[in-house]
Amino acid sequence: MKALIHENKEGMDGLSYRDVEPATQKSGEVRIRIKAAGLNHRDLSVLKRHQPTDPPFIVGSDGAGVVEAIGADVNTVSVGDEVIVNPGLGWQKNSDAPPKGFEILGFPDDGTFAENIVIAAKNVEPKPAHLTWEESGVLALPALTAYRVLFTRARIEPNMKILIPGIGGGVATFLLQFAKAIGATVYVTSRSEEKRNKALELGANAAIDSHENWAEALHGEKMDVAIESIGATTFNESLDQLRRGGTMVTFGSSTDDQVQLNIRKFFYGQFNLLGSTMGSREELQAMLDFIKKHNIKPIMDQTFPLKDYEKGFKRMAEAAQLGKIGFTL
Repeated sequence: MKALIHENKEGMDGLSYRDVEPATQKSGEVRIRIKAAGLNHRDLSVLKRHQPTDPPFIVGSDGAGVVEAIGADVNTVSVGDEVIVNPGLGWQKNSDAPPKGFEILGFPDDGTFAENIVIAAKNVEPKPAHLTWEESGVLALPALTAYRVLFTRARIEPNMKILIPGIGGGVATFLLQFAKAIGATVYVTSRSEEKRNKALELGANAAIDSHENWAEALHGEKMDVAIESIGATTFNESLDQLRRGGTMVTFGSSTDDQVQLNIRKFFYGQFNLLGSTMGSREELQAMLDFIKKHNIKPIMDQTFPLKDYEKGFKRMAEAAQLGKIGFTL
């Protein structure tokens, strides 16, 4: 089968689209013919974590396709079912944090950027009927991440004021759509005028130029929740926009991981700081019900044939995308 492999070199130089032997299916597993897959920031970061001396692996965490075969003891999925892949390995029930041994598909395990994938039956869910293959293929990781951030960790409610710095990526666009769906007031930031305008089209109440003075742009409004995924560049700016007793949730860092914090200012402000990552199968199923109820679809940036993977990876590396980048097979 054809697959996108990383081997021998660090970074994107180690990627190649070539023939590989398909995995052997075991009891409790299913084989899926992948029709569409989604690119995530994680797919860039693992190219640096995977060392040239490590065995080759297939990249990709998100995908959707048709079940081609089922192993022994599989009774929840049938041949011909249209499904999405749950990239969270080993996290079934909702909990305060992922259980020991939790991994994300696509490193060290082989991922979704291939014509076929073999995976445990408990890691597939029915494809949402209102989504296309391309939309389904990019869904699980970013939408699940956004759902846990908002509803499990931040516990947002209607009429809360939510700040999302750095609108544009897949998780951020889901955060905006999910928060608006329950009636929250949402503010976003971006350096890009195009992204700010698109956010307003999607329902953002205000879109701030990242280079502006955020406090002035918000006219003194203070946020109930700020959601951080940028890191040191914006962390303290986001914290400054919180009301006393407000909550910040962080789920990633696209800049420096190390943040300087004025601890006295923090405890006098009675702020809450929460971490989040991905989510459980229970939360994934709740998210799928949520997007069906509210008719939410991923915001698609561009979709490329997997053989043209370089175009998608380059676009994400340059942070040029607005929404999700997908691949078709």
